[in-house]
Amino acid sequence: MHSNHLLIEEPIRMISILEPSKASFFPAMTKIVGTLGPKSRSVEVISACLKAGMSVARFDFSWCNPEYHQETLNNLKDAVKTTKKLCAVMMDTVGAEMQVVNKSETSISLEADGQVVLTPDRGQEASSEILPVNFDGLAKSMKEGDTIFIGQYLFTGSETTSVWLEVSEVTGDDVICTIKNSATLAGSLFTLHASQVHIDLPTLTDKDKEVISTWGVKNKIDFLSLSYTRHAEDVRQAREFLSKLGDLRETQIFAKIENVEGLTHFDEILQEADGIILSRGNLGIDLPPEKVFFFQKSALYKCNMAGKPAVLTRVVDTMTNNLRPTRAEATDVANAVLDGSDAILLGAETLRGLYPVETISTVGKICAEAEKVFNQDLYFKRTVKYVGEPMTHLESIASSAVRAAIKVKASVIICFTSSGRAARLIAKYRPTMPVISVVIPHLMTNQLKWSFSGAFVDQLPTHLWESLFTVNARQSLIVRGLFPMLADPRHPAESTSATTESILKVALDHGKASGVIKSRDRVVVCQKLGDASVVKIIELED
Repeated sequence: MHSNHLLIEEPIRMISILEPSKASFFPAMTKIVGTLGPKSRSVEVISACLKAGMSVARFDFSWCNPEYHQETLNNLKDAVKTTKKLCAVMMDTVGAEMQVVNKSETSISLEADGQVVLTPDRGQEASSEILPVNFDGLAKSMKEGDTIFIGQYLFTGSETTSVWLEVSEVTGDDVICTIKNSATLAGSLFTLHASQVHIDLPTLTDKDKEVISTWGVKNKIDFLSLSYTRHAEDVRQAREFLSKLGDLRETQIFAKIENVEGLTHFDEILQEADGIILSRGNLGIDLPPEKVFFFQKSALYKCNMAGKPAVLTRVVDTMTNNLRPTRAEATDVANAVLDGSDAILLGAETLRGLYPVETISTVGKICAEAEKVFNQDLYFKRTVKYVGEPMTHLESIASSAVRAAIKVKASVIICFTSSGRAARLIAKYRPTMPVISVVIPHLMTNQLKWSFSGAFVDQLPTHLWESLFTVNARQSLIVRGLFPMLADPRHPAESTSATTESILKVALDHGKASGVIKSRDRVVVCQKLGDASVVKIIELED
């Protein structure tokens, strides 16, 4: 385990607090996932979120119905057309989540040192004395002394909106608890979390499967966030299910680690998953507070070395209701970047928060500042050492491209790719400059239809082709430092070198127009020529 201070440049360059971050076509190398909901579902607000730096839109199916989420997604598509900003779609499953249902939606007051009964009898009305739970086996899983937390969106850090219970007695199917803190529960649905207790619920529920096979297939989701992943088998089963759904065969599965059980099996889960989401809200409850930082650093390090995206949640909770984060939250975001996060996931902050656009903008600015002092040299050496020798052909090309770019102080790395794999490998070495992934399609048929709208590059046609290569482009939107550009599909990967040069010119022109590339800059290009992979350095003319 490497200590955190090693991943900060020594000595840290003093940057004037009055010096604004340089504007460009990307606010930061670290990506931002925004959860869309009541406060962030209009075309206007989503457009502003995209401009502020959101590159992945998350749809949380633990609340509301598919029709509601479909309206939001349709608005996202309109916003993408308007802004010409490519955005990926992440669907978040409910999974093994226990919930308290409050049909009347009246506020429930719970007083410290009092008692409340948790019952599987859903016919009961939720009150200060009894709370109906959607899981029949709760009593079998609990014992005296166990800890339970209940709250809307679980814990936001405010003890007045979530309650901490201690099991005092189990009677039949009911669990009698002592209330540890006074709280008022408001809303129709509360999450229930039993700390360090195995809950015998499937990771992919029947309800999840139904929504994936309907809403997910209809919208060709880019990412599936698999809630409450506890074993590698959970990921395998989810992948097997997706493989039967045709259009979702290429959907990437991100394992959401939410409890100690998932952490215990982290290494095997990482092998199976396409990426990891560290759900710190639940982990912060399941783990002793003094252990949270260690597991965060350890998990991020493992993801980095495996070259798989790592996403961190719950960083600026107070921005749900406030325009500025606390000092601790701002430092937390910066440390997430220095620890190796690919993306920051915003939940309640954008879903129901008062300032969704400002939150995305603020997080992006903090990430950009932290990236300035990220010790890339040490990170690169550490990654090369971890990979070992002999390297695979593709790994060697990727590390060489990054080494060359740093040595010649290139302003950008341009990578031609059809699957996105080569570009992701380059990004794995965390170059200090952006990696533009020029995604070129492999034509499987002459029949392609126009579909998804909006492009990363405004010089390209407004419409994008609905095919595998647009999925590969969108899936890179969660990888740190990687920015996709869609090549015209009339120029497939098998095209001539003249075609490749014309696509490169489009990429360079866009870089110049957006201020990333200037005259006399050096650019590193990584591309495949026949059976060979080539890394070349271009020095631009005036």
